[in-house]
Amino acid sequence: MKRTKQLFLTALTLAALSAGAWAQTSASTTPAPKKKHKPVAAAPAAPAVTAADVQALKDALAAQQQQIQQLTQQLQQNQQSWQQAQAAASDAANKAAAAQAQASQQQQTVVELKGDVTDLKTNVNNTALSLQETQKTVNTAIESPAALHYKGVTITPGGYAAAEFIRRSRGLAEDVATPLNSLTLPGASQNSLSEFFGTGRTSRMSALVEGQLKNAKLSGYVEADFLSAGVTSTNNSTNSYTLRQRQAFGQAAFNSGWTFTGGQQWSLVTENGHGLDNRSEAVPLTIDTAYNAGMTYARQYGLRLTKNLDNKVWFGISVENSQATVTTHSNASNFLVGEAGSGKAYNNAITTCATTTSTSATGVVSATTTCTPAASYSFNPSPDIIAKLAFEPGFGHYEVFGLFSRFRDRVYPCEDIATTALCGGSTVAGPNALGANDISRNGGGIGANARWTVDNKHIVFGLHGFGGSGIGRYGTSGLPDASVYANGSLHLVRTFQGLGTLEWHGKKLDIYSNAGVEYAARTADYDPFLKKEIGYGAPLFSNTGCYTETDPATATGFNPGSLGSCTGDTRADIEGTLGFWYRFYNGPKGRFQYGMQFSYATRQTWSGVGPSGAGNPGVTPEGLDGMVFTSFRYYLP
Repeated sequence: MKRTKQLFLTALTLAALSAGAWAQTSASTTPAPKKKHKPVAAAPAAPAVTAADVQALKDALAAQQQQIQQLTQQLQQNQQSWQQAQAAASDAANKAAAAQAQASQQQQTVVELKGDVTDLKTNVNNTALSLQETQKTVNTAIESPAALHYKGVTITPGGYAAAEFIRRSRGLAEDVATPLNSLTLPGASQNSLSEFFGTGRTSRMSALVEGQLKNAKLSGYVEADFLSAGVTSTNNSTNSYTLRQRQAFGQAAFNSGWTFTGGQQWSLVTENGHGLDNRSEAVPLTIDTAYNAGMTYARQYGLRLTKNLDNKVWFGISVENSQATVTTHSNASNFLVGEAGSGKAYNNAITTCATTTSTSATGVVSATTTCTPAASYSFNPSPDIIAKLAFEPGFGHYEVFGLFSRFRDRVYPCEDIATTALCGGSTVAGPNALGANDISRNGGGIGANARWTVDNKHIVFGLHGFGGSGIGRYGTSGLPDASVYANGSLHLVRTFQGLGTLEWHGKKLDIYSNAGVEYAARTADYDPFLKKEIGYGAPLFSNTGCYTETDPATATGFNPGSLGSCTGDTRADIEGTLGFWYRFYNGPKGRFQYGMQFSYATRQTWSGVGPSGAGNPGVTPEGLDGMVFTSFRYYLP
């Protein structure tokens, strides 16, 4: 570039010199214009220019022009080279920029590829872990399935094996189910003897079978334990107690929210833990299978229809087996409610028989034997009808329900008044069945349940109440449904059942407490023909012998004497329980737990006549018992 500038300056210099020489030559050859002036002195003459001088000058100029042309050509070549260099530099710059952009893009691509590779590694690891978990789950399902699959249905076995003992401070000759309405009164011989029993009879087995249709789920459930006794069942050798049906029902649950259930199941009067779902019953956590005084329940045949309304409200109605329980004192034999079983499918066993003799005025001796059946079956006019409404608004579970029962017996008016014209007058000897007729009574009750769960489901508090007439058998104490008027018709017993529960649930430990009461009102009448009070809980019934022990009835050693002149009709059964369950293990291999329960129960009776006769009423004997239960249980997973 520097050389190019020097050549350019040289050319300009030569051009300037050439122009100067050309100017001098022109001045010497061109005549000057004539002008008038004063004459001056003559100047010396200039040397003459020859042709050779001109030619030399021309040659010099030609040489200079040739040199200028060469310089111009060189300059043009240099400019062309410079332009090419500029173009090459620009192209190189563009290529460099493109290369840099490509490098940046490639670097970004590399970063993205690194991220993709990292994600791919993560996905591969997650897929491997998921595959391992899936394989583990499949292996677990194959080796130890939670349910069995058979011909399109799923079979889920359940149940537990139990080892339990009971220690009562007063003898009741009873297993793990405490008969609260049979707590012994102070004069009973058993009141001085405690008892201990060990049992495995609460061991339970169950099976749930489920099949899914397009619009419904079909299921069947069977549950059984060994809390029943056959004729040969004893505790002496093999303890051969019989299997007992607890539940056995079929169910169709439709996608629309309707559910139909039929078979033996918990009665609809039993509190539910969620909605009105079967197998969600809110049963106390007690080891005692009689649960707690104040609990309302039954397990019996029923046809149940329920409707789920958006998992907030449930409505259900149930038609269930009815069975009247009747108690009387001093009544005439002028009524018939039912009889012992036929011996085919119903129990016809006899517990005790008593024979009484009488001698007529003519000296004829007659004997009458009365036997007590082990089980009695009432002739029911219709099933019990139960309706229930359940709410779960977001906090707590609430229920209201009602029960309708119908009772009936056959009345024999001529048992008491056989000499009247209606009964044949003097032409008929003794009581007879003339004029027999059926009389019905309507009974039932209203109940409510409420259950709250707080502290992240650690604490559960529940309240229950149920009251009405003719509802005694739905309580755990087994108080009577009815007594009998003097005319032989049924007299329904007013009854109330109430229970409060408080539970705390931890990861391994559950603690529970219950307090309940069942009450039966006086249901007495006066028989003008027998001239005495009859029925249940009459204030003039005798309680004079309730505190006096009697000797054994026989020499077998297993027949304690019965209290003489001691009516002792139950007014209220009250019980409080406190217990816990501790889970040593709870996992895929099942559940192993230990529990202990303490119960204190009292049976309060209606007051009756004391030792001094009618002038000293108000004797109220009371039975009570303190009981300890323990249990080891293994539950199927």
